[in-house]
Amino acid sequence: MKTTHLTTPIRFVLAWMLGSSMLGGSVLSANDVIWPGFLGPDRDGWVHHFQPPAQWPKSLNKVWQVDVGTGYGSPLVAEDRVYQHSRQGDDEVLQCLELATGKEIWKQTHAVPFKASSGGERHGNGPKSSPVLADGRVFTLSSLGEISAWDAESGDLLWRRDYRKRFPQNHPNWGASTSPIVDGDRVVAHFGNDDKGALVALDVKTGNEIWSQGNDGASYSSPLAVEIHGVRQIVDWNHRALVGVDSESGAALWEFPLPQYTSNQNMPTPTFHNGRILLGGENRGIYGLEPELKDGKWSVKERWFQKDVALDMSTAVINGDLLFGFSHYKKGQLFCLDTATGEVLWRGPGRTANNVAFLSVPDHVVALLDNGQLQVIKATAGALEEVASYQVADSSTWAPPVLLKNALLIKDQTRLTLWSLE
Repeated sequence: MKTTHLTTPIRFVLAWMLGSSMLGGSVLSANDVIWPGFLGPDRDGWVHHFQPPAQWPKSLNKVWQVDVGTGYGSPLVAEDRVYQHSRQGDDEVLQCLELATGKEIWKQTHAVPFKASSGGERHGNGPKSSPVLADGRVFTLSSLGEISAWDAESGDLLWRRDYRKRFPQNHPNWGASTSPIVDGDRVVAHFGNDDKGALVALDVKTGNEIWSQGNDGASYSSPLAVEIHGVRQIVDWNHRALVGVDSESGAALWEFPLPQYTSNQNMPTPTFHNGRILLGGENRGIYGLEPELKDGKWSVKERWFQKDVALDMSTAVINGDLLFGFSHYKKGQLFCLDTATGEVLWRGPGRTANNVAFLSVPDHVVALLDNGQLQVIKATAGALEEVASYQVADSSTWAPPVLLKNALLIKDQTRLTLWSLE
């Protein structure tokens, strides 16, 4: 049974109607949907509100498309609004748009003089972190590692914190890419550079520091907020290790060393399922790890390890008791893995893509390839079975998609598009 401690109400009613001529005057059904951040309300990619159609449409209808700038941040959805964090020129911008039309409601800009380091130029200078929405506030993390809180209604800047006085370069080599998470009254992110950093919790209302844990360098992975053995904790894969930290106090609970070394970066976000953490890294396979609590002491048991597939930048998702992901071996191939044993059940063809962003829905997995192709595949252990495929962009698509009840938000290289499934 899933529980969430996000303070944004998940059952927020999102009512919107479209009378676009593109849809021939049809009306998209109302959505009681909120999508507050990277991989959704529970940061697991599961789309609670979506029911797959009996037959997927042969094509999608484009409702609107707007230029929003560069970056890999996920769109956020609440009420009748969409929030997008991106880069335009020398500024990072946070835009609030009407969901029905794409019309701009407000826009805030913030000068961020960031330039991608050598080797990362093809990914551009736009933010790689996804913002998060909670209690009427949008929290963004710039490529330089500054965290900002914005009023979701007006766009007013509420507070900003910059840890560059503590860490002279407050981001790893290719820019801050971790996505903050909100748990209760705390917004949590890992600040710092490759050599030194800390996992920090800030008060959502004031930005004041509540706790700071450790001195490990930052990675490109994002933290999770989960409950293990009755203890609410932040699971964070930093530059050196996977760690569990008490969410309320910041106390260190357990760790599993898996350092970033040479060009093998710590990038995917771990996956949590049935008390286990599934952790995969570039050229380092995938681990099935189980934190244990006995006589007041924590430890981590390695339940299984497999080296046949490995995660590079793409975060995997759970469907049933199966893990669906994208291995960088064979120049990119989809795979399915048994979460209980670690056995790789099937692998798709090689040279599929450079990156895939996943969502999970009943009996299906939605996979957005970085070439703009959206694939719907059966969530089955038997073999790769494609149910539907759509071309949703003509430029690169690295940002995570957002699936509404009967529509889809896709952020490509510079544009945000709403596609109707009707």
